Amino acid sequence: MESCCFNSLEPLKQNPFPSHQFISPKSLFRSPSLNRLPRFLFTTQFSALPSRVPVYTSDSDHGSLEFSLHNHGFDSQDEDEELDKIPIKAYFLCTSIDLKSMQAENLSNTIPPSSRSSNYIALRFCDFPPDITALGMRNKASCCRYMVVFQYGSAVLFNVEDHEVESHLEMVRRHASGWLTEMRRDDYTVKEQPLLTKDMQGGPDYIVLKTLDTDSIRIIGSVLGQSIALDYFVSQVDGMVEGFADINRAMEKTGTFTMDRTSLIKLVGKANSNLADVILKVGLFERSEIAWREAKYAQIYEYLREEYEVTQRFGNLDFKLKFVEHNIRFLQEVIQNRRSDLLEWCIIFLLTIENVIAIYEIVANQPEFLCDLAI
Repeated sequence: MESCCFNSLEPLKQNPFPSHQFISPKSLFRSPSLNRLPRFLFTTQFSALPSRVPVYTSDSDHGSLEFSLHNHGFDSQDEDEELDKIPIKAYFLCTSIDLKSMQAENLSNTIPPSSRSSNYIALRFCDFPPDITALGMRNKASCCRYMVVFQYGSAVLFNVEDHEVESHLEMVRRHASGWLTEMRRDDYTVKEQPLLTKDMQGGPDYIVLKTLDTDSIRIIGSVLGQSIALDYFVSQVDGMVEGFADINRAMEKTGTFTMDRTSLIKLVGKANSNLADVILKVGLFERSEIAWREAKYAQIYEYLREEYEVTQRFGNLDFKLKFVEHNIRFLQEVIQNRRSDLLEWCIIFLLTIENVIAIYEIVANQPEFLCDLAI
């Protein structure tokens, strides 16, 4: 009995895994006993870690995890970019905003200033409960809504959806004056990529930052606010240029114009006030204190000013204002000559009246002289 048993085990000692009895992975699925089990048990085991089973997959790109995710629609990079996009909306709605009253009304949402500039305030709105806020979610810009409001009439909204814009602008309208007939708007985008090797990277209609902090929001808001305000003042000067073009065309046909001195003085005041507002109120050439302190903010500041061509657009505005100034000076000289001519004619008329009166007095006081002269 023992010899029989040992004899039956002898082939196993010599070759425990005979080649003709090796079970390949493919044969598992062809086995009649295994066909009764659900196939997803095996597919889950073999597809969970495809890169760790080189025996069953080739060493090509088609067996990599990236290829599998890409073929199944899991493009993680594109998905992260979509999640990290922060929309920005800039509005110019009036010519003056009372920042003190607005800050007093929204004191709990006001971000403490980081510079001495007093022509804007920054507000933050978060809808998280205190327990989530304590975990640090409040400090992530993409989790909150921000609004930077400038005294000269611009409001820049960060991470605010279209259906929420009106409620935020209504906060501004309650403290605004000098309403515009048509509100101006501009859009931009910020992308957050913490693994970015540089501090920032530019793109078409967007900028990529490692992190979007409050100082970055202030810098971006200042440039976008200035740009949208500059658009308004350029449109105002364009209107004056078009008006003078019409006057010049009429002068070309008739040799004269009908503008009076009061209207011309109003144009002079409008041109000067536009230039003063751009330089003084908008602060187009004032250096940002935040950008002055840190190089990464200076890089963002200079890139956005170059992107929006702020200096070039102001150069065009200044050229148009010089054209307006030249036309105003010419028309002032024409009106002054008209007044001089009128004064001259008035003097001639008065002298004529004076001579007539003098002759009449001579005739009335010397009748005998007239009689002798008649004889």
